Amino acid sequence: MTMINAITVLLLSCLCFPLLPATSTSANAMNPALPLRDGDTIASPDGTYEMGFFSPGSSKNRYFGIWYKEIPVLTVVWVANRDKPITINESLPSSSRPLLQLTNDGILVIHINTTNATVIWSSTATGSPPVSDPVAQLLNSGNLIVNENDDTGSENPLWQSFDYPGDTFLPGMKLGRDLVTGLNRQMSSWKSADDPSQGNYSYGVEIGGDLELVLRENSMERFRTGPWNGVSFSGTPPLKPNLVYTYEFVFNEREAYYIYHLRNDSVITRMSITPTGLIQRYTWLGGKQGWMIYLTAQNDNCDRFGVCGAYGSCDIESNPSCSCLQGFVPRVQREWDMVDWSSGCVRRTELDCGNDGFVKIFGVKLPGMTNKSWFDAAISLEECRKVCLRNCSCTAYSSLDIRNGGSGCLVWYGDLLDIRQLYGNGEDLYVRMAASEIAEESEHVKSKEGKKRRRILIVVGGGLSAGVFFVMIGLIIRVKRKKVQGNNGAAEFSGFLRCLSASHTRKEREGLELPLFDLATIVSATNNFSGTNVLGHGGFGTVYKGILRDGVEIAVKRLSRDSQQGADEFKNEAMHIAKLQHRNLVRLLGCCVQRDERMLVYEFMPNRSLDFFIFDIKQRHLLDWPMRYNIVKGIARGLLYLHQDSRLRIIHRDLKASNVLLDYEMNPKISDFGLARTFAGNDLQGNTRNVVGTYGYMSPEYAIDGIYSIKSDVFSFGVMVLEILSGQRNRGFCHPDHELNLLGHAWSLQREGRGLEMKDATLRESWDDSQVLRLLHIGLLCVQKSPDDRPSMSVVVDMLSGQGGLLEPNQPGFFTEREISCASSSSSGYEGPCTNNMSVTLLQAR
Repeated sequence: MTMINAITVLLLSCLCFPLLPATSTSANAMNPALPLRDGDTIASPDGTYEMGFFSPGSSKNRYFGIWYKEIPVLTVVWVANRDKPITINESLPSSSRPLLQLTNDGILVIHINTTNATVIWSSTATGSPPVSDPVAQLLNSGNLIVNENDDTGSENPLWQSFDYPGDTFLPGMKLGRDLVTGLNRQMSSWKSADDPSQGNYSYGVEIGGDLELVLRENSMERFRTGPWNGVSFSGTPPLKPNLVYTYEFVFNEREAYYIYHLRNDSVITRMSITPTGLIQRYTWLGGKQGWMIYLTAQNDNCDRFGVCGAYGSCDIESNPSCSCLQGFVPRVQREWDMVDWSSGCVRRTELDCGNDGFVKIFGVKLPGMTNKSWFDAAISLEECRKVCLRNCSCTAYSSLDIRNGGSGCLVWYGDLLDIRQLYGNGEDLYVRMAASEIAEESEHVKSKEGKKRRRILIVVGGGLSAGVFFVMIGLIIRVKRKKVQGNNGAAEFSGFLRCLSASHTRKEREGLELPLFDLATIVSATNNFSGTNVLGHGGFGTVYKGILRDGVEIAVKRLSRDSQQGADEFKNEAMHIAKLQHRNLVRLLGCCVQRDERMLVYEFMPNRSLDFFIFDIKQRHLLDWPMRYNIVKGIARGLLYLHQDSRLRIIHRDLKASNVLLDYEMNPKISDFGLARTFAGNDLQGNTRNVVGTYGYMSPEYAIDGIYSIKSDVFSFGVMVLEILSGQRNRGFCHPDHELNLLGHAWSLQREGRGLEMKDATLRESWDDSQVLRLLHIGLLCVQKSPDDRPSMSVVVDMLSGQGGLLEPNQPGFFTEREISCASSSSSGYEGPCTNNMSVTLLQAR
């Protein structure tokens, strides 16, 4: 529809308004008789999104857009007139301000409400059949649609904003192409935070030999995901199953698009392209009132498109990061010596079409897809090889789909560009090579294998000698230490010494108690301890996420140099957890003791800690009842192992929700053994003058008298059970009807027969009444005031499995009434705290 036609439609529609009957529409919809004026807004039915006129940043221009309604930070997800700002003349009356109009023909029009009816923007005509009763509606997905008034739920609306993305990719939106109409749904950046007009960067699906997502700066390619391999994009880290969203790539004769869907509508997440060209996924954290970067598509220098030139391969773990593929040499050696790789590489030996073969390049991001590539999903990899071999212009081939052992064929013609080495995620690429190069490589491999065998003999011999030496030194030190210290001190020192003496090489590490990681390996894995890799902080220092060279994800606990408490925890944890192996305990992979650095390396837990979910209004929706019950059982099994089944009886002493980590499948793993204590033989309890731990989880006998035992951990476990059940923190719990803490509240409900009221209200219909009441009963048994009354963890595990009867619990420890001032619930993800005047003798909170 042209601008003149749009104006004509608008004027005709205005003339007809008085003759139209009143049309009933919902509060989140508009019809031709009800325009939306500047200053008014319409919200989606569930209140997630809102649309109206706004001014971005410091700009005074007006735009019509859609944003998150309940988020205090204005976050706009779509703009209609992004390239046509409306300048407001403050001297004009409010009646002359802009408005959004729906015409009788189903066209959305933004215009200035003057006698000239200046059209600023209009929605495009789709060639749909004539509209008799149009309505515009903002859906819960954030999609603004135009449809017939009796067909607002249609999956194929007459027009929708989702077909014209801006800088934001929302759940349910398609990023890709309609192969029938030619519609290209791609993201494009804002020019700046104050200017939503189309910036320099665009991101969308490009169709070459196969399909991939490509970021362009104007017309120049800057980043690509690699082709879709049936599971993920081949050049990006694998998208593992998570609790936030699912994703898929659809390709058929009508459409080619990437889409993702939320697993739980209470999670707020979006993918955006920044004005500087970064592709990032954000998740809203209600507790922190801010957006968290969930992931960034571009991770390092090797993600720059074609950084190593033609036939070059980028490896971020190497220095320099660029090298030529096997059988290739730098085109201009002098430029490569100056770290300028843009000229790329050339073949060392020219091809002879009748006598060529292929060399397999392992684990790489496949080359860029261009109009010089081709694919066939119906043939095997061997047939693919023959297809490529028959065509002298074919330079490489690979599998199209990696599922079920691989299938399909993907071939390249011409130069191979934008290859990078990947660890744990790359695909195999078969590169065409001259026969002489293949023969030379075969001899080279044989030579390398011979040298490798000789090195293994040397390493093994040297390792045995070094091992004997270290054993002798260890024995000497142990004897001397025993003369000065007791057996406990000697055991602690020797345990720490084993960490220090662990070898650097993989072969020598086998059989040792705690492997030693090289500092350079940790620096590389954490991107030099980048702030974007920080997982959390504590009294010991900072925890970072890292990815090792082989693709294994790790968590690195780095000791702060000025933390004396952390130094003690470091030695304590290295000694206690090194040999603990249980599916519900976090696994310590090794340590790093080099220069003045002290670090512990753990397996990575992607779903953070338990407190991140159960104490956040938004996140705890993700924990349904079966998941919560399984988490409780997993924690119980882990504690039982520590108390009874491990080599020594171990008391954790700091069991709490933040020290329970969750893996990919939401299995709980107990972590942080910095305060743990070990008992040998028949010892059952210990005593300390230095009470350390976390208020709200400590048992009365430990907090007041410094006495700790396995029953101290049982008390902490009971507190966690009641927190998981209710979704409320024990510390600072408030209730409008009484002044009891969480333990007292639970005990009162139990005695009054109202135990089901203890369950988290967000559970909705997923709970099991009998399990809720059983869990409440078990939690109260564990938090009884007297340690002798509390069950052991072996009994707890049996009770959780439904075995045996349940005794009546006595009054909980710290069951008190206190004068508190409960703050009203904030709009953050966390509930408002209470001012609690209670204090605990000798408490030194971590």
